[in-house]
Formats: sequence, C-alpha cells, structure tokens
Amino acid sequence: MKAAISRTLTRTLTSPTLRDWRWRLAAVPRRLQGQQPVVHYFHQADDPYSHLTASLLPQLQQRYRVRIASHLVPPPSMENAPDLARLGEWSARDARRLAGHFKLAPVREFSAPDGGELRQRLGHYLGATFYFEGEWYWGIDRLHHLERRLADAGLAEAGLQPLVAPPDLLLEEGVSSTQAPVLHFFCSLRSPYTWIATPRIRQLAEHYGAELRLRFVLPMVMRGLPVPIEKRLYILRDTKREAERLGLPFGTIADPLGAPTERGLALLQHAIGQGKGPEFLESFLRGVFAEGIDAGSDRGLARIAQRAGLDPDELAVALADPSWRAVAEANRSEMLGEGLWGVPSFRIDDLPALWGQDRIWMLEQDLIGQLTRQG
Repeated sequence: MKAAISRTLTRTLTSPTLRDWRWRLAAVPRRLQGQQPVVHYFHQADDPYSHLTASLLPQLQQRYRVRIASHLVPPPSMENAPDLARLGEWSARDARRLAGHFKLAPVREFSAPDGGELRQRLGHYLGATFYFEGEWYWGIDRLHHLERRLADAGLAEAGLQPLVAPPDLLLEEGVSSTQAPVLHFFCSLRSPYTWIATPRIRQLAEHYGAELRLRFVLPMVMRGLPVPIEKRLYILRDTKREAERLGLPFGTIADPLGAPTERGLALLQHAIGQGKGPEFLESFLRGVFAEGIDAGSDRGLARIAQRAGLDPDELAVALADPSWRAVAEANRSEMLGEGLWGVPSFRIDDLPALWGQDRIWMLEQDLIGQLTRQG
C-alpha cells in the first residue's frame, strides 16, 4: 500500500501535463492585467554561485522580454544545508572551475532589496536561484531550462542558443593508458540524482577502461540529516526535467527509505563481490525511481536482482550479511574527508572529488587528463 501511494503521488508531482498546467495558471494574473513577465532572481552575497549567475543578468535581460527583479537573500538554513562549512569550501572551488570553463567574470558587488521572505513564500532555500511563474531554476546549471521556457513562451527572438549549456560527454577515442585509473563513485540507493548519474558514470568507466569502484553510503535521512519538504519537492521536479534532457525515465517512485535501502545495500555489496555491482546499482535505481518497484518486498527485490544477473539462490545469504554497514560507514567517512557531504560524488584516483550529476563532464576531463599523464 505504501509503495502504491508513493507511485501515485510522485507520478502526479512529476507529470509534464500537470507542470504545463501549473505554468499556465501562474501566467493568468499577469496576462489578465497586461503586465510584463517578471523573472525573480535571488542573490546570496557570500555565495560563489551567485557571483557567477549575476554576471549573466545583463545578457539575460537583453535577450528576453521580461523584467528581472533582483533580491538579496541570506544563506540557506541548517536544515536545508546541514554542512555549511563543506558547502562553502566546495562552492568556492567548483565556481572557480566553472568560471574558467565558461569564461565568466564573477560579480562581487551586488545591491538589491531584501528578498528572504519572498523566497521562503515562493518555496525555495538557496541563493543563485531564478523563479518564473511557478518554477525554480538554480544557478548557471539550470539557466538553460529557464531560457528555453522563456523562448517557448514567445518572450525571445527565435533561434537563440542558451547562454550556458551543460557540456555533453566527449567520449574521445584513442585515449588510453597501461594503468587503468580508478573511478570512485559515492552513491546512495535513495538519491534521485544518483539514478540519473549512474548510466553516464558506467559509460565513462567502460569507454575509457577505468576501474569503477562503488562507494555506497546510507541516505542523508537515514544518517540523521533533515531534508525539508521544499527541498524534496525541488529535487523531485528538478530531477524530472534533467531526466527528460538525458532521455531517462523518472517519476514512478517507490520510496526505498528504511528497510528497502538496507536490503538493497546488502545485495549491492554482494553484487560488487560478484563483479556485478554497477548492474545491480542501475537496476535498483531504475526500479525504485522509474518503475515504482517496491524494493521492500521479496518479489520486487528479486526482480531487481534477477535482471542484474544475481543468482536467486544466493539472495537470502546476502541479505543476512550485515557487513555492508561497516563498509557504508567507511565510505561516508572517506567522502567527508574529501570535503563533500552528499551524493552523487566521484573522483579519479587521488584527484580532488567532485559533487553532483552536473559535474560528470568535469569527471571526464579529469579522467582524460589522468589517462594522458599515465599514457
């Protein structure tokens, strides 16, 4: 019953039809009153991502027939960002690399009226965010979604390309080394972003001949870290549009919180030992996030395991083995030691770790660089 409720609710929340209707309804007051469309931008003064995003505001304003209303906001609450210190350090490092790649000049000085209360009322928690008629867009990573929506709404000249587009994987040929690099992949069985990252991680490892090591951790909620409702809703809807961009199914979800995740991790450790870890990880994540398979049931978990190539006769023994808990804790400690706090995260050999499915293109750069150095 619980899985059925989860499937129904998440299918509704991620429905493209419902999203389109939500957008249409949000536009009604503005159209009835003949007002200019407004894009709200929320800027956090000590946030490196806000500095990058603000540098694109003049071009954004010039391109689209909208009014950009800027607001200053405070940092996210501890509930929404439980590890602010690591977040701050990572953001600075990541933003520097983004600025170099996209050739952006960060804006350091920014003035605007206070918008903390407005951001909270509209339902978000981060800086460097845009809000337009019922939908949120974070930083330069999601600006292309906002631009396409504005273009589809007839608010721009035809044929405009996004100011910042997510880089595609290169999958270069002829890049190899006598020593296979190790691709460490910190993953969780309850992370929607881990699901949409996993096929590309596997693709990179296979294409470049890297050794893929799965470093599974318990989900944040099962580690005692809160995930408020506004954060959960944003992640759900954001994953849906990213899944659509990547051509992956998403939205029929049977939440694996609790026992389903624990059972899944026991089998994942077993699968890793059998050389079938990546297959099981992808099968589990596809099952719970795209197919609504109840991993808490014996039938559902067996279905997930079977298509990953696991021997059905070995499942009971694997489920009875609690040693995965120590492995998950060791992986968590190492992830924190890398300066990161959540998944999906990854690194090549001993290079600095990266966080987020948006950074897989950076991971490929690191992988190519390592192969070139070792070749």
